Amino acid sequence: MLPRLTILFDNVPGLPGLESLWGFAALVEIGEQRILFDTGSNGRVLLRNMAALGLDPAAVDLLFLSHPHWDHIGGLDSVLERNQDLTLVLHEGFSKHLIADLRGQCRDLLIVSTEPQQLAPGLFSTGMLSARPTQQGPPEQGLVLDAALADGAAVSAVISGCAHPGMERVVERGTAMLMRPVDWAIGGFHLMYAGASEIAHCVGVLEELDVAYVLPTHCTGDAARAAFRQAYGERYAEGGAGREIPLRPRLG
Repeated sequence: MLPRLTILFDNVPGLPGLESLWGFAALVEIGEQRILFDTGSNGRVLLRNMAALGLDPAAVDLLFLSHPHWDHIGGLDSVLERNQDLTLVLHEGFSKHLIADLRGQCRDLLIVSTEPQQLAPGLFSTGMLSARPTQQGPPEQGLVLDAALADGAAVSAVISGCAHPGMERVVERGTAMLMRPVDWAIGGFHLMYAGASEIAHCVGVLEELDVAYVLPTHCTGDAARAAFRQAYGERYAEGGAGREIPLRPRLG
């Protein structure tokens, strides 16, 4: 069975009946392992969307937070109220007071440094990456997946919350860690305020890095999503709350 990513929270409208607010969260399922990536901006909406999709927060094994902006950690308390038997992954750029408060509220608390770190078999953090000077954002970590498939093949993905370090840099880090091109680039690419030349540069770099499929959403912006849609064609996946995407390997 292919790994599956379900968008739980997105400001990009998705399936009918699901609520859209500013922010991002996704559930990644790899075999029996369930990883919640970020929690959106509102815990009540996150839980309602999960319920509408038949997903139980108590079944989450690992909660990965990309960076401390409100629209990515707003649902943290709601998730922990439903499930304290999970591993919570933050990086050193989160508030030391928040880190201290979270100790004892989950099964395990992992704090990632600037170095890549394995979290579980086939699951890694890029390590904390500083934001680009033009972004004026916080440091961020990306989630890297490397899942073995039943036929002996593998599929890989890099998931970003907002890509404050630049999506190119996040994917470059994932590529270096895996020592091969990344199959999927997913999440917020933070190009909503970018001009045409910056958008074209990001598209070009991801193509040069041989990213096979893209799913840009959240803070990517309409113009950048249109540029990626044009460049990638059938290898472009739409975002939006409720979208379920099988993470298929690259052809060939």
